[in-house]
Amino acid sequence: MTTDTPHATAGRPADTAALVAAIGARFERLPLCRWHVTVRLIIGAVTFFEAFDQLLIAYALPELRAEWHLSTGQTTSLITVGSVGMLFGALLSGRLADRIGRVKVIAACIALSGVCSLLLTLCSSPGPFMALRFVQGLAIGGEVPVAATFIAEITRAHKRGRFVLLYELVFPAGLTACAVLAWWLMPLLGWRWMFGLAAIPGVLCVLVVRAVPESPRWLADHGRHEEALATMASIEAKVEKITGEPLSQPAPAAPVARESHARSGLRELLTGRYRKRTLVVCALWFCGYFVNYGISSWLPTIYGSRFHLDLSDALLYSTVTSCAGFLGCLVVALTVDRIGRRHTVTWCLGGAALCLLFLGLFAGGSASSVLIWTSLSAVFFFGANICLYLYTPELFPTRMRALGTSLGGAVNRLGVILGPIVVGAVYAGGALGTVFVTLAVVALVGSLTAGVAAEETSGRQLEDVAP
Repeated sequence: MTTDTPHATAGRPADTAALVAAIGARFERLPLCRWHVTVRLIIGAVTFFEAFDQLLIAYALPELRAEWHLSTGQTTSLITVGSVGMLFGALLSGRLADRIGRVKVIAACIALSGVCSLLLTLCSSPGPFMALRFVQGLAIGGEVPVAATFIAEITRAHKRGRFVLLYELVFPAGLTACAVLAWWLMPLLGWRWMFGLAAIPGVLCVLVVRAVPESPRWLADHGRHEEALATMASIEAKVEKITGEPLSQPAPAAPVARESHARSGLRELLTGRYRKRTLVVCALWFCGYFVNYGISSWLPTIYGSRFHLDLSDALLYSTVTSCAGFLGCLVVALTVDRIGRRHTVTWCLGGAALCLLFLGLFAGGSASSVLIWTSLSAVFFFGANICLYLYTPELFPTRMRALGTSLGGAVNRLGVILGPIVVGAVYAGGALGTVFVTLAVVALVGSLTAGVAAEETSGRQLEDVAP
């Protein structure tokens, strides 16, 4: 196998900063191969089913309202309680992943989510259901940002956007699969069977622990030098075996410069060079997901109560919008390395704002027009939101990358919580057009924030962007 960097040849680097730089350089010379794809598929399968679990409540809601005779307030609570759990789960998981490792947190989250899905099938009243949805929210909110952090840390700078976002497509794919299966199975089997099916993927936790290595960047940053070197060497050996060619020598790596308060976690996110980055990405997460879930959580109900579509048609219309959003994610995944992160988010949120404004002012009088314009807007806001899963981990150093990404995930939960609440409040007053105008304004704020204040990270090594 190719000789290690000078820092690693003696068996142990001189210090942690040198090893962090050396590990980054060794990842940069790894060609994309089956090893990357395999790890991406395993972590992607976990994220796929977490997305499935997250949106399932929206499609179960019409049946739950009828079965339990829910008021508008109770309906809103059922929608938002899982998101509250996701908010706390994101904050907790970020700290845990930066302290005990990425892979352990990912495996624990998928196991907990599967158990909760199984227990949800036994619920016969709103109280226990909401308690379990909160706990499941802890798991879903914890897994998704940590998984995004892990994938970013095993990927080199060249075409990182395409690689990471092709992985991130599993999340909107999970949302879309949830929509399709709910449209097909919900009228036939009912909501309990849907949650029962969602429990099966909990067994993936075993595969994650056995087949996915811990991030060498994280191991090096935490002073576990021998483990970092051994894990990195194992990855390199697998890549050489798969490609059948020796790896090139890594480029010389300068030690990563650390600031004096490098281990202060949340305080460092809000001071120095990282304060502006933190505030900007938090604003983008909030705006993008306020719009996303303000629309998707209420669409089946709006189609049923406002336009008097039956359950099957209401779910079908909502499914079309989810499929349109998936198309937007695919386009962004294939173009983000050329267009750049900042321009992608700016133009996508701007496009969503224009579509929603037109819908609110001129085209909200029929179910078909709502379908057309919400689907067009979904192409844009799904594209912006998936880009944030790529962009956010790039902005923060290894020592707090999971925390920074999870903080963004927690703020997006605020958007997920407040979006449905605001839409529900406005919709309760009968002003459907005002709903879409309000969402358009929020999307426009996000677009302007990205255009004015976001930094570009395309094509740069993680250690260069965030030392």
